[in-house]
Amino acid sequence: MRYLPLTDADRREMRAKIGIKSIDDLFAGVPKDKLLSELPNLPRAQSEMEVERALSTMAARNTPAGSVPFFVGAGAYKHHVPATVDHLIQRSEFLTSYTPYQPEITQGTLQVLFEFQTQVARLTGMDVANASMYDGSTGAAEAVLMAHRITRRKKAVISGNLHPHYADVIKTLSHHGSAEVAAQPAAPLGDEDIAKAIDAGTSCVVVQYPDVFGHVRDLQPIADAAHMAGALLIVVVTEIVALGALRSPGEMGADIVAAEGQSIGNGLNFGGPYVGLFATRDKFVRQMPGRLCGETVDAEGRRGFVLTLSTREQHIRREKATSNICTNSGLCALAFTIHMTLLGEAGLRRLAALNHAHACDLADRLAKIKSVTVLNDAFFNEFTIRVPGDAQAVLDKLADRNILGGVRASRLYGSGAGVDDLILVASTECNTEADRVAYANALKEAL
Repeated sequence: MRYLPLTDADRREMRAKIGIKSIDDLFAGVPKDKLLSELPNLPRAQSEMEVERALSTMAARNTPAGSVPFFVGAGAYKHHVPATVDHLIQRSEFLTSYTPYQPEITQGTLQVLFEFQTQVARLTGMDVANASMYDGSTGAAEAVLMAHRITRRKKAVISGNLHPHYADVIKTLSHHGSAEVAAQPAAPLGDEDIAKAIDAGTSCVVVQYPDVFGHVRDLQPIADAAHMAGALLIVVVTEIVALGALRSPGEMGADIVAAEGQSIGNGLNFGGPYVGLFATRDKFVRQMPGRLCGETVDAEGRRGFVLTLSTREQHIRREKATSNICTNSGLCALAFTIHMTLLGEAGLRRLAALNHAHACDLADRLAKIKSVTVLNDAFFNEFTIRVPGDAQAVLDKLADRNILGGVRASRLYGSGAGVDDLILVASTECNTEADRVAYANALKEAL
C-alpha cells in the first residue's frame, strides 16, 4: 500500500486544474544548473533495518563535539545543558503543544512565553521582548525590516565584523524588499570605524557584540552617531552567555537587539533547531515582529496571560503585517527558560566568568607559541589567532591529532578576503585544563 494514495488519474486531474503538463513544470523557477540531471545513486527501496544500518554508518563518520577537545564556535557554542532541561521539555503538555490560537485554554504555554520574554528583556537591557524568532540570523533580518518601517528609510549599514551568515540573510530579505545594504569590509583587528558609513539615508546600523572575531567594544559612540543621523542601532549577539559578564546592549544605546539563544538550554544539534531572541524599546513595540505575550487579570481578578499586539500575517492583511514569521521556536524557547531559571542571575554570572577564564587561559597558552598571534585585546570566550600559512591546513593537522581547533575565518568570508591565516577559537565551560593543554601542544606540533 502506497503512502500517497493518488492514482495516475488523480494526478492528471490535478495537473489540468493548475494548468501544467508535467510535474517538472512546477520547478520551472529553479535554475537549470541547480537541478539534478538524473536520480541520485541510491537504492529505490530498502527495509527499515537496512536504512538504519546505512544511516548509522554515515553518522559514525562524524566526530561528536563531546568526544574530543572541542574549540569550535563562530555562532554555535558547546555548553553544558542540565539533564533537567531535556526531562521537562519532553513532558507531553510541552512537547506536543503548538501555537496558542486559543489563549484562554493555553495558560501554561503563555506563562512560559511570558517568563521567556522577561528573561530576554533582562539579559539584553531592553524594555520588551517577543517570543520568539526562528534563530539569530532571521531575527537580525527582521530587525532591519523593523528599522525600515520605523525610520521610513531603506538603507542598512552593516558592520564588516557581523557574522557573514547573518549578513547574508539580511541581504537576501533586503534584496526582495528593494532595500539597500551597505556592508563594510571585515576588520579582523577590531579597528572598524562604522560611524563614518552613516549618512542621512541610513535607517539602521547593525553591529555584533562581541563581534565575529571576538572583539568587545563600547557601542555607545556608535549609538550616538546613529541617533544623530536619525538611524537606529541594531545589536546582534551570537553568544548570549556573554551578557552574563558584559554590559548589556540596552545600557549602550541599542534600539533593537537580535540574538541567538542556542547557548542556553539548547545543544549544538548539527546547526538547529535554535531560538532567536528579539528585544526593543517600548516606543517601538508596535513595529516588533513575532508573537508578544502579555500579563493581565480575568473578570474575577485572577492573574492571566494573553497574546497581544499580534500584527502578524495570520491575523491581519499580509501587506499590513509586521512579520512573516508564522510560528515561533516554542520548545527551544522553553529549554532556554528552564536552563536560565536553573541558573538564576548569580549562576549565569558564574557561568560567564568561567567561560572567560577558560578562554583567557587558552589564549595565554597559544600566545606563547612562537609563530601564533592572538589578535584580541579584549574578548569573552572566543578570540582570533593568526597562524603561518593556510589556516585550514593547520586545522586539518589538529583534527588528525583529535583536536577540533576552531573555525577558519575564510570559511565564513571566503578565500581571498585577507583572512586565510586566521582561526576563530572558542573555549567554554566544557573545556578542561587538559583539553587546553592538549590544544596548545598539538598546535605547536602542527606548526
